Amino acid sequence: MQTVAVIDFETTGMSPGQGARATEIAAVLVQDGRIVDRFQSLMNSGAWVPPFIEQLTGITNRMLETAPGAESVMRDVARFTRGCPLVAHNAAFDRGFWQAEIARADCEPDPAHQFACTLLLARRLYPQAPNHKLGSLARFHALPSAGRAHRALADAEVTAHLLLRVQEDVKLQFGAELGDRGVDHRLLMALQKANKLALARCVTGHVKASAVPA
Repeated sequence: MQTVAVIDFETTGMSPGQGARATEIAAVLVQDGRIVDRFQSLMNSGAWVPPFIEQLTGITNRMLETAPGAESVMRDVARFTRGCPLVAHNAAFDRGFWQAEIARADCEPDPAHQFACTLLLARRLYPQAPNHKLGSLARFHALPSAGRAHRALADAEVTAHLLLRVQEDVKLQFGAELGDRGVDHRLLMALQKANKLALARCVTGHVKASAVPA
């Protein structure tokens, strides 16, 4: 039974390559079609939070003064997610901060920590959605609300519910190709790269590859 960790960061800017740092992280564990555990923490890296980011997230410089250090938080979340493949909405953003903050914390890389992206999956599965922002998809699918948007735990929980919806819809749409197999993380990673018109072929290829003995 696979456990997947859904990750969300709040940050001081768009890219660690431009000097931005994480201010909050959440990880929501999903197993067997339900949320089974949660991790959330503010994180103090010493970086300054611009006023427009304070307004967007509600995370202020004063709040971070008493938050635990970023390195300590990343070591904790690395332990919490050990052995779990990762999921995020717009995963390229979160992957960049995950890799940068994990490296700063001197954490041993975990081979399981590969990212699937619910944004890319939604673009392929839900072309009829008005757009593929997390809030829009939450309204489109009437997903449960988990609190204020642009806070890490609330966004991670909404993404977790979106992930469960994606898995359910892939199973319904491609049940003939899947047979009795579930929609695992490896299949999600394959689907997010597949041509929109070739999703069934992608599922069939995944099933055949999974059936080959190691």
